[in-house]
Amino acid sequence: MTVETFKQEMSEAIKAYDKYIICIDKTPDRFEDALTSLMSKAIKAYETRGPNLRHGIALDKQVTIILSQTDEERPLCGIYFNLHSPYQKQATAKAAGTNK
Repeated sequence: MTVETFKQEMSEAIKAYDKYIICIDKTPDRFEDALTSLMSKAIKAYETRGPNLRHGIALDKQVTIILSQTDEERPLCGIYFNLHSPYQKQATAKAAGTNK
């Protein structure tokens, strides 16, 4: 199993990222590089998982990749965008300060 095995899923994620996701940290080109790196890590985690585990997971602040065991040789691949707001911590801190 290689990164190329999941080329279709990665291509769809890249299109969605370019069209819908606003990310100050990663340009679409840097996102593609990060996705390739995360996919390699998810494959390694999947291939070296324990006997009772069904998933290989890799993530960063923007993306989570999950490879899930199936009855077939090829695992299912889920690529999820982690929603994050740089303002979340500020709003949480202000709310905590007003409760004192």
